[in-house]
Amino acid sequence: MAENVAAKPCRLLIGGKWVEGKETMTVIDKYTGETIGVVPVADRGMVDRAIGAAREAFPGWSRTPAHRRFRILEKASHLLAKHQEEIASTICREAGKAWKYSAGEVARAVETFQFSAEEAKRIHGETVPMDASTAGEGRVGFYLRCPVGVVAAITPFNFPLNLVAHKVGPGLAAGNTMVLKPASTTPLTAIRLGEILEEAGVPPGVFNVVVGSGGTVGDWITADPRVSKISFTGSPPVGEAIIRRAGLKKVTMELGNNSGTIVEPDADLDAAVPRCVVSAFANSGQVCISLQRLYVHRSIASEFTKRFVEATAKLKVSNPLEKDCDVGPMIDEGEAKRAEAWIKEAVAEGAKLLIGGKREGRVLYPAILTGVRAEMKVMCQEAFAPLVSLYEYETFEDAVRMVEDSPYGLQAGVYTNDLRKAMYAVEHINVGGVMINDTSIFRVDHMPYGGNKMSGLGREGVRFAVEEMTNIKMVMIKP
Repeated sequence: MAENVAAKPCRLLIGGKWVEGKETMTVIDKYTGETIGVVPVADRGMVDRAIGAAREAFPGWSRTPAHRRFRILEKASHLLAKHQEEIASTICREAGKAWKYSAGEVARAVETFQFSAEEAKRIHGETVPMDASTAGEGRVGFYLRCPVGVVAAITPFNFPLNLVAHKVGPGLAAGNTMVLKPASTTPLTAIRLGEILEEAGVPPGVFNVVVGSGGTVGDWITADPRVSKISFTGSPPVGEAIIRRAGLKKVTMELGNNSGTIVEPDADLDAAVPRCVVSAFANSGQVCISLQRLYVHRSIASEFTKRFVEATAKLKVSNPLEKDCDVGPMIDEGEAKRAEAWIKEAVAEGAKLLIGGKREGRVLYPAILTGVRAEMKVMCQEAFAPLVSLYEYETFEDAVRMVEDSPYGLQAGVYTNDLRKAMYAVEHINVGGVMINDTSIFRVDHMPYGGNKMSGLGREGVRFAVEEMTNIKMVMIKP
């Protein structure tokens, strides 16, 4: 077992210096309730200095040769790998994420920083055929991709390392400077990343970490005119508020979903059932692309449901630090109570609870519902909890229509070996990604990732995040 995180005072990274603050907040182990860290809360002056430091560092960092940015980000990737067990233990405790998924998150962040390092050497423009216009004859044209300036990254609790990496890695690769505001419930991993980036050779002021609530620190960062770009992952209402407050800034918004997956009669149930279990209950269902709505064809519904419930019953709910833990606590008791209330409300309205739903403090046991209706909260809103609803359908077209019938549009899954049906789903479901013979939860860190409708604006995935974090500068030369 990796060594536990000590409950020691932490500091914030501002302008290359580790600073303390007048006000502090405690970070707790989400399973035991034990205090594992004491973190400064940034005041207005600290936020101002962090943004000022990033702005001051931008000219030098933006002109740093690509091969040097590559080396620094590659070293950060290696350092994350070196400290994988330590960082995974921190994630287990401050986020309540099971060990297997915490270790997997660190491994993904290692890869995300490696992708970012490689992408630093690939940022380029293209020539423009000026003579395609009569007015352009005799002229040469090309465009460059230039860093936007100071990028503010506002990140959630559920992936306190890799969702940070998806903003910080591409931002630094492109030559931007960064101010990071991690979730107040999970700041320790972000602070540790600051130490690693410093060791990797990121110059003072290029990467800054400030901690505090979205209503204070987040608002100060969002409204500051020195910030050129905001990359936010969180809920749609907060994302909309940020856009309204930000003014004329570039924004990337990774927001919510109530992900649907369809299972057709020709699906390989030996593969689909265990994958659906993981997709619904990994990280206690607190993943934007967690499987929440599961549409199973009527002809296989009985067999699928039997297997699905049996596999769910075998999940171990325990302390996330235990290596065989499958499901740990939710981020806080309030969220667990909310999800429990949604389940009880659905049952009161006619749904049937097949398994789970019991709550012990922050822990909510994995729940499976049937007999649900589209208007129930467990179906039409984002649960962000270990609960999944099964719905039997008659025709594939019906299932596709029901998956699409959502204000969200992040990702969806379809299990079928019929190419015609697969392509029908691709054409008719308005989401950022359709996963064929997998669930909505599939993601690798270099693919374009993002949502349509209420699920967001822009795309992440390293190369695509670089594009979001750069501006095009057109150059015309008349000899």
